[in-house]
Amino acid sequence: MVYKGIVDSVDFTNVNRPALFRKFLSIVFLQSANNVLIVILGSYTYQPCTIIRSSQVNCKASLMELTLTRPDDWHLHLRDGGLLQAVVPHSANHFGRAIVMPNLRPPITTTAAALAYRESIMKSLPAERYFTPLMTLYLTDTTSPDEIRLAKKSGVVFAVKLYPAGATTNSQDGVTDLFGKCLPVLEEMVEQNLPLLVHGEVTDSNIDVFDREKVFISTVLQPLIKKLPSLKVVMEHITTKDAVRFVESCNNGNVAATVTPQHLLLNRNALFEGGLQPHNYCLPILKRETHRQAIVAAVTSGSKKIFLGTDSAPHEKSRKERPCGCAGIFNAPVALALYAKVFEEAGALDKLEAFTSFNGPDFYGLPRNTSKIKLTKSPWNVPESFSFSFGDIIPMFAGQTLEWQPSSI
Repeated sequence: MVYKGIVDSVDFTNVNRPALFRKFLSIVFLQSANNVLIVILGSYTYQPCTIIRSSQVNCKASLMELTLTRPDDWHLHLRDGGLLQAVVPHSANHFGRAIVMPNLRPPITTTAAALAYRESIMKSLPAERYFTPLMTLYLTDTTSPDEIRLAKKSGVVFAVKLYPAGATTNSQDGVTDLFGKCLPVLEEMVEQNLPLLVHGEVTDSNIDVFDREKVFISTVLQPLIKKLPSLKVVMEHITTKDAVRFVESCNNGNVAATVTPQHLLLNRNALFEGGLQPHNYCLPILKRETHRQAIVAAVTSGSKKIFLGTDSAPHEKSRKERPCGCAGIFNAPVALALYAKVFEEAGALDKLEAFTSFNGPDFYGLPRNTSKIKLTKSPWNVPESFSFSFGDIIPMFAGQTLEWQPSSI
């Protein structure tokens, strides 16, 4: 990752003499050329160079830029019809690829349906947008091992999504008997090296909604990993310190997690501040501040087991603002700006690129993107809404000012 800034002033008072290092960690490498500060983080060198620790230098910068390998979104809802056409350009603007969730009506349960859905997505893309949808199948009690073999052979299906029946939007057709009816399918997924993507919540009405992730880990995920240790599993949109501990405890390289902007920046107070806030309602639901802090710490630690998954889930405004409003936050236009905000506030911008661009493809066994994007620290205002013929969509942080603005190179 290359970090550029136009420097107004630099104080070298406390700088030590040049030294030879083999690895930059949280060290800043300065080149004074045309008054441009170039900071290379997380890179390697075998040549003598001048190293200046960031704590030893006071810099006042008027413009900062980050150049990143183009990120991928490993958890995205694109919907279908007019809503698909409305939202897919926002993801294509910033991301190279995306794992597309299959919870449509009817759900994407077959390879043939996945191919048709992929074609709809491709037709909805703006011209000159190089965006690749990575398709998924919706696991049901009647999914067959033959369908898993077809999915793998297709070359366009990259995972299978587990929705416990009733857990979230359009999950009514989800799994009711994972260890019984679905076991032959899971075993075939191991053979085909096809990951299982998990919405990690139990649906028992006797379990408090804020505890459903924790209970799912102990009653479903831990037994699943024990039974099928070679099954690749992604615990999607984790929200608790319990999930962090679980993922980090799995040491065989087959378990990973995605994290959303909302679960990094918001706690459950955001649902009620100033009145009920339907546009902050998502599933899994926002949790306590202690959980949010644990997720931020895990994401910004440099863990290779955790990667970007926005869970951008658009709904038309009237479907959010009604007595029984839909769960889901539309964050595609702001996701990269918000992730950068989290890493900057944690003093971990050197770890941002691995989270956004490396850890996901490495886990899925796919090549990293070769194109780049730029994040410029230049304040911009998030639109209050996006208007379409069918109605309005309210983005995350609507009307607020964000500091980082992404653009293609």
